[in-house]
Amino acid sequence: MASSEGVDEGAGSPAVRIGEVRGSAFSIGGRDVSNSTVNHAGTGADAAGPGAQELLEAVRDLRAALVRLPRSEDRSALDAELDSAAGELEGGGEEVRPGLPARLRGALERWAPLVESVSAATALAALLTSFGG
Repeated sequence: MASSEGVDEGAGSPAVRIGEVRGSAFSIGGRDVSNSTVNHAGTGADAAGPGAQELLEAVRDLRAALVRLPRSEDRSALDAELDSAAGELEGGGEEVRPGLPARLRGALERWAPLVESVSAATALAALLTSFGG
């Protein structure tokens, strides 16, 4: 739940308070500045990280967002990489194959200028940080 209120009603700058977020990746920011957060069901040693299904959804979201970008060789190459990753995630059960998060991270870095303004890319990048490396 999010709410917006003034720091000091009538004076000062506005503030946003987010109560609780679970099982989500989100990005907050404006032009040229963005802060991303990934929150899974829990924290601590017994908290499970994201699974293949969650990563697959993030990959699909980015592929859907790419359609709105102008056609280019870079867009086609990134889409092919994401398509390959989606195929691995669809056929691999709940486990994420070792090396796949690093490969996706590399793709996001390689095509960063293409996707820097796409919030789905920010959400995928934030999710990949939970895999370490």
